[in-house]
Amino acid sequence: MESAEIRRRWLSFFEERGHTVVPSASLIADDPTLLLVNAGMVPFKPYFLGETKPPAPRATSVQKCVRTPDIEEVGKTTRHGTFFQMCGNFSFGDYFKEGAIKLAWELLTTPQEKGGYGLEPEKLWITVYKDDDEAEEIWANVIGVPRERIQRLGKKDNFWSMGVPGPCGPCSEINYDRGPEFGVEGGPAVNDERYVEIWNLVFMQYERGAGDGKEDFPILGDLPSKNIDTGLGLERLAMILQGVQNMYETDTLQVVMDKATELTGVRYGQAKDTDVSMRVVADHMRTSAMLIGDGVTPGNEGRGYVLRRIMRRAIRNMRLMGATGPVVKDLIDVVIDTMGQQYPELITERGRIETVALAEEAAFLKAVKGGTNILDTAVTETKAAGGTVLSGDKAFLLHDTWGFPIDLTLEMAAEQGLTVDEAGFRRLMQEQRDRAKADAKAKKTGHADVSAYREIADTAGGTEFTGYATNQGEAVVVGLLVNGVSSPAASEGDEVEVVLDRTPFYAEGGGQLADQGRIKLDTGAVIEVRDVQQPVPGVSVHKGSVQVGEVTVGASAYAAIDVKRRRAIARAHSATHLTHQALRDALGPTAAQAGSENSPGRFRFDFGSPNAVPGTVLTDVEQKINDVLSRELEVTAEIMSIDEAKKQGAIAEFGEKYGERVRVVTIGDFSKELCGGTHVGNTAQLGLVKLLGESSIGSGVRRVEALVGVDAYNFLAKEHTVVAQLQELVKGRPEELPEKIASMLGKLKDAEKEIEKFRAEKVLQAAAGLAENAQDIRGVALVVGQVPDGTGADDLRKLVLDVRGRIQGDRPAVVALFATANDRPLTVIATNEAARERGLKAGDLVRTAAKTLGGGGGGKPDVAQGGGQNPAAVPDAIAAVERLVVETV
Repeated sequence: MESAEIRRRWLSFFEERGHTVVPSASLIADDPTLLLVNAGMVPFKPYFLGETKPPAPRATSVQKCVRTPDIEEVGKTTRHGTFFQMCGNFSFGDYFKEGAIKLAWELLTTPQEKGGYGLEPEKLWITVYKDDDEAEEIWANVIGVPRERIQRLGKKDNFWSMGVPGPCGPCSEINYDRGPEFGVEGGPAVNDERYVEIWNLVFMQYERGAGDGKEDFPILGDLPSKNIDTGLGLERLAMILQGVQNMYETDTLQVVMDKATELTGVRYGQAKDTDVSMRVVADHMRTSAMLIGDGVTPGNEGRGYVLRRIMRRAIRNMRLMGATGPVVKDLIDVVIDTMGQQYPELITERGRIETVALAEEAAFLKAVKGGTNILDTAVTETKAAGGTVLSGDKAFLLHDTWGFPIDLTLEMAAEQGLTVDEAGFRRLMQEQRDRAKADAKAKKTGHADVSAYREIADTAGGTEFTGYATNQGEAVVVGLLVNGVSSPAASEGDEVEVVLDRTPFYAEGGGQLADQGRIKLDTGAVIEVRDVQQPVPGVSVHKGSVQVGEVTVGASAYAAIDVKRRRAIARAHSATHLTHQALRDALGPTAAQAGSENSPGRFRFDFGSPNAVPGTVLTDVEQKINDVLSRELEVTAEIMSIDEAKKQGAIAEFGEKYGERVRVVTIGDFSKELCGGTHVGNTAQLGLVKLLGESSIGSGVRRVEALVGVDAYNFLAKEHTVVAQLQELVKGRPEELPEKIASMLGKLKDAEKEIEKFRAEKVLQAAAGLAENAQDIRGVALVVGQVPDGTGADDLRKLVLDVRGRIQGDRPAVVALFATANDRPLTVIATNEAARERGLKAGDLVRTAAKTLGGGGGGKPDVAQGGGQNPAAVPDAIAAVERLVVETV
């Protein structure tokens, strides 16, 4: 029975028995405590916790899940995997133990021709919680399972909770006996390899208290209503119904391995090491397709890093099996074709999924090309020094510069017989994170001790923001810091941080820059405010300098913002909302906000997109935004519950934390977003929006930069002047400029090609003379020397191969030439087959030369390339190559 049919039967069975079918939730968890959905019941947590009323008393789903705590173990065994599907049926105060047990037994044992899974009843073993007499009696007396096939286990195995105070209860597991070839008999209490768990029935009937681990917590009492949460692993049932040894041989993974075989020529079952690679590829490519399908893009943090890590691990294992070119499209396509039977959205989104996956493959192959040379050099240096551990700083360099996940460095180093100083790597990574956090903290706190701000909050309360309604107003100084230290007073010239009980100043947040302005005290003192931050929630800290007089805590003040600056920022912020919506309309919901900055008269907006936005699309987006401006739409803000905001379709920025009450900014019928920033009252106040262009700021993330209002007008005026100047230069009308300039550039490119051709011919003319003057080192023809400066890597490579070809084929030959281009030395070395038989390999020779040049290099035994930092060391590098040839032969 195919996996798609297992899924169909599950949903059909429970729907016929009064359960509401709930589609699988996205793998991107709507839960701040989770990176990805890792269990079938995750989407139902709010119902079990009593936070939300369930849509129906009975529900069923087949939920996509990803677990990644042991990625490095995937492939090494047949039991570990990252993606799986969890079939579940749920009861919210409806049926309980007997109902759940009857439904499970009916579906499992009903013959296949009657809609069930057709498992033999005598092969099913049951476990129950050690004190759950009720469950055992139901299994024995109602279902008729012999008591010798019912086993009692403890809290660790057969008691469920979420790990925190809340619902909990005993569970009962259904296990399938795969037969004596999988181990000794004795039931699941003895052998879980032979007696494999397929279905877990959780009976939520108690409330637990706080405690550690799976067993050390108190039971506080009964729940007011009893619930059912069950989970059947689809892949495990498929393994049984398809009669295969493990989940990797089931239909949805076997096809991926078959495609890997087609691409590499390696068959599953051929050898232990390639079997590991096959399993890695099958699991990781399926998981990658599912993650990308749900909107995850490769990155260096969070779920993006999970995706990047597993994709790169899969590509790496394909190369270990012999793949040399791109492979991801073929593998992703077979996953989509197979899993698309269960999740049609994969087929609908095929183009986007392929684009994201191919971009990551291209980025990784580029990284591998550069990083492998660095790693090879580091390995050679470590071994030459007699070491067995690759240093943490080398691993960090590979990660930071070349995008090598640490597990890839570990694997590649292990292949060379080395371990890696993981502790050193982790320390450097943590130091980098700490620096980033310190920079962010310094921005927020000005290097002051955060406790100083908390103390102000505790004694004076938070700061009331009045800036939505007014640009100025009375206030009282409730906190004062001088040079990061709390102080009762500050004098003229002091750099201060002032906390008011109420303020019209907007503190930087949500992508909007802070207000600037002045605070005047009743005493005549004046503070020039340059920045406003909230180092602790609810406390606005005004940073600036005392221009006149003395500032004291408790003094009355009058705060006034720079209105012109505020209005310019408000125009930019409203334009950002319009741009966000226009991009989503053009590119789809995946163009979700990934960051922004709204400053006076200009803004930048970051959004998700697997590739560049075509110029025509960007033009359409700009046109749409300016059309909205001309419609003079009202901009309104309203406070409402988060649930009501979601019902109204308000867009929330992913990763932002929102309270129960949120502020929703609505722009006519065009845009609705959760936002705490300041905005214009009408779109006509923006005047004009000009998108300057878009660019990549990371894998799967693009950035649009734009000007608003007068700044946009000034930009267009300057562009008009430039166009007029170009018209004068090329003697053409504005519409003729692209064609005329393209023609001029084409002629220039043709001339450059002619010059390059002439230079290359001149370099190659030297080949005959170099071959004739080869040294004889114990029968080996050695050509080594330096060619004219300015010779590029491509020309140097052609020359080396030409010289090697001019030496008789049966005579061992080594050609090692050096050049300096752009103040950096480089070398290309080639050997023929006869030389390699004498132990002379190009890669070894290049590494020796490159080390002398202060750099690195690598390549194949027949030809290799390297470079360095020190052009003056070329003579020493030539001598080092000569010595190595002499020593080798």
